[in-house]
Amino acid sequence: MSELFTTEHGDPRAPLVVIVHGSMDRSAAFARVQRHLEDLHVVRYDRRGYGRSVELGPPTSFDVQVEDLSHVLAERPAVIVGHSLGGVVALALGQRRPDLVRAVVAYEAPMPWQPWWPTRSVGSGSLQRKSTPEEAAEHFMRRMVGDSRWERLPERTRAARRLEGTALLADLRQVRQSDPTPYDPSAVMVPVVAAHGDESSPHHQEAARVLAELAPDSELHVVAGAGHGVHLTHPSALADLVKRGLERAEAASPAA
Repeated sequence: MSELFTTEHGDPRAPLVVIVHGSMDRSAAFARVQRHLEDLHVVRYDRRGYGRSVELGPPTSFDVQVEDLSHVLAERPAVIVGHSLGGVVALALGQRRPDLVRAVVAYEAPMPWQPWWPTRSVGSGSLQRKSTPEEAAEHFMRRMVGDSRWERLPERTRAARRLEGTALLADLRQVRQSDPTPYDPSAVMVPVVAAHGDESSPHHQEAARVLAELAPDSELHVVAGAGHGVHLTHPSALADLVKRGLERAEAASPAA
């Protein structure tokens, strides 16, 4: 296997939307979001080390993740939707290649390099534990979905998720140790739709507010009743944010 697993849906002539998933997630989790975007050309892919791209192994640097997203675009300008760490990847590409990124929709993109980011967040806790990648993945999943739900999963599924531990640790380290930081919000010149759920952790809400405050062409949205897993609990609300990102992109277009 040498290529990222990618799926494309909808009319190739329609506006392009690319979805970037977060840590310990995969493109399949966004299928319900995609079904609310049938009039668009939607691309989903499994990031390196996750899902059906697990055999590629973890990314060797954060730059590799940004390059992977650029490769998925294949020089096709698109609205990029990034959930959690996927939002960091999307914003980094938006800063580096504004010619390719029409707008970014970033849902709770973390900012663990900020001094106010808690040392006991799910990601920080998984990184600080002296454990194997498999144990780190299980710890992360237990914190995210709860012990009872994790233990109800088939052993085959749990084993597959543990295999993603090396990618998880790469995500957590790279986004914290990148120097300079993965992106500078004030240097992201494309339209940005920053969003968080009103039931999310305070630090995830703060990250969205800071992004909306610092990005030059940005706005903040709050999804009522949603937590961090908005794509699973409120897929239509996330799809609405995507449509808002497309509106912002079209308004910013020189041809508009």
